[in-house]
Amino acid sequence: MSNPSDAIVCKPTPWFTFRAAVMLLMFGVFAVLFYIDGSTGYRKKNVVFFLHETFKHSNDEFARMNSDGSLTAERWKTHAEKQSVRFPDERSLLPADLTLPMPWPDILHDFERMKPLQWNQLWLEYSKREGLDATPPEKPYDARKIGEQWVVFWICLALALGAAFFLLRTIRRSIRADAEAVTGPDGRRVPYADLKVLDLRKWETKGLAFIDYDGSAGKGRIRIDGLTYGGFKKEQDEPAERLMGLIRSRFSGEILEYAPLTSESASGSDGKDSA
Repeated sequence: MSNPSDAIVCKPTPWFTFRAAVMLLMFGVFAVLFYIDGSTGYRKKNVVFFLHETFKHSNDEFARMNSDGSLTAERWKTHAEKQSVRFPDERSLLPADLTLPMPWPDILHDFERMKPLQWNQLWLEYSKREGLDATPPEKPYDARKIGEQWVVFWICLALALGAAFFLLRTIRRSIRADAEAVTGPDGRRVPYADLKVLDLRKWETKGLAFIDYDGSAGKGRIRIDGLTYGGFKKEQDEPAERLMGLIRSRFSGEILEYAPLTSESASGSDGKDSA
């Protein structure tokens, strides 16, 4: 019977948990942003665009009606009170709670404020007072553009859920090796006698190894990811390397690994090619 204190246990590394958490946060934030744009954001920006256009239009109207200098404050106010903001007929491009028709803003009814024909100043004052973005989009967002936000939202949400799944699943797992068996991330304990093939061809470059087993524990493959479990930090005595060292010391099956290229074999190869 093995002593539990002699076992090597490789838990998820801070490198993995940090990377998974960053991906979860990133895709989560993107999902929220695209949800806001698809549900209300772009529709509210459309309102800002058409309000901004209304200020330009009212300025042109005022200049046209006062071209001969005969426009009175009463006549302008009567005209302005009958006007409404020109929104598109497609209601889905606007916020659901927007009341239509929307009359011209009160500031555009003021004859004295309109007289200098400085509609930009009036817009800056109005947008600041109403908490609107003073810089409207270059053009209104159509249904296709709004629909694209929903598509990207669902993609980001799926990626965020995937990152959350792998993070939660992995942080509860570990790889364990003792004197009698190796236990994979899925919790299956496999005796060394059942291990048939140890594939180390990616161990040196990617920290990945695969062990095929067949016996009392069933038939399958153990995937050992040294970067995810244990790690290779020298200040921690390289847990993943120590784990692999213990497995290799108990392993009696076939080992697959790349033979190191020595200087002698390299020069011999060069001589053979030249011959």
